[in-house]
Amino acid sequence: MLTIVIIAVIVIAAAVFFIVGRGRIRADGGRGLKHRFGPEYDRAVADHDGDTKAAEQELGERVKRHGSLQEQPLSPEARAQYVAQWADIQEQFVDSPQKAVTAADALLADLARDRGFPDGQQFDDQLAALSVHHAAHVHGYRNVHTAAHGQGDTEEMREAMLDARSLFETLVAEQAGDGDRRLPPSPDGNGHWPLALNRRPTKGSST
Repeated sequence: MLTIVIIAVIVIAAAVFFIVGRGRIRADGGRGLKHRFGPEYDRAVADHDGDTKAAEQELGERVKRHGSLQEQPLSPEARAQYVAQWADIQEQFVDSPQKAVTAADALLADLARDRGFPDGQQFDDQLAALSVHHAAHVHGYRNVHTAAHGQGDTEEMREAMLDARSLFETLVAEQAGDGDRRLPPSPDGNGHWPLALNRRPTKGSST
């Protein structure tokens, strides 16, 4: 009888240990994902109607699919070309916001592809990969993509462009040998980037 009681106690203790340990692993994993994805974590939870487990499963799948991706460097020529194109798009925004966000959406897709991310033809897959490596900057790209497809007024497009610039600068930045990121020279050579987006579009601007 005593042996049966001892065995039962051991089984119960093992079950409790397993459940508690599993809960701790899940909690640690959740904290890790929240730290890695930041605002993207909160967005994923909201997209799953507050279901944290489902959101963490989705984010975990993103890491599995894209975590080992190695970003490719840009040639100096390609970097200079992207910087010039982005400057032109920012200036174009004043007179034609819709055309500018459409061009920015296409440019970011091409830039991400050239850095080794999935092709922009599959936007969701490309965005998922970018969120694994640049979670703090993908919201602007998402907003520009939405605006490029005709959703959002002029002010929303302007804000999307401003937000998207952080992802552009991150992707176009030169990776130095010591691991520090260095932004490419500004278009005017004096450290000044176009200020077009800080000005409100004129009254006759297209939306």
